[in-house]
Amino acid sequence: MKDYGEIFKRCLPHSHVYNYISIILFSIPCQEHKQINTMKNENILSKEELKSKLSEEEYHVTQEKGTERAYTGKYYKNKDTGVYNCICCDSPLFTSETKYESGSGWPSFYEPVSKDAVKEILDKTHGMVRTEVVCGTCEAHLGHVFNDGPKPTGMRYCLNSVSLNFEKKSGK
Repeated sequence: MKDYGEIFKRCLPHSHVYNYISIILFSIPCQEHKQINTMKNENILSKEELKSKLSEEEYHVTQEKGTERAYTGKYYKNKDTGVYNCICCDSPLFTSETKYESGSGWPSFYEPVSKDAVKEILDKTHGMVRTEVVCGTCEAHLGHVFNDGPKPTGMRYCLNSVSLNFEKKSGK
């Protein structure tokens, strides 16, 4: 294996060469990074597997960016304590502690379980400018986020029930 430290030392007087080598070296993913990505993606199913696992509506909403009708979702009025997971990959997304009644007709939350649990994407479809919310692991469409939510975040994650699978906390 090459001693990259020695290469750096020899290149220091020639900063343009040093910068070029730095770009090349830091563009190569380390083995540890590959392992993390592989582990994170082990629950991601192919489109064919998702079609057989999900209902037509679940597939349409999560894979084709559809929307379920307001006030019809199974978790819209859910008051149980637990965790809301992605229907496609089972990653935890939101908890009942951050769920609230927004009056929108969809389950609403003011904060995901972690900053990496969801991704936000600019959405300019249907003549509107909104922020789409997708699963941070498998990128299934979940809904949209708006900045009109309650404290402490001021955010309203407005989600489709069919994008979620609720895991009820067992009572003790």
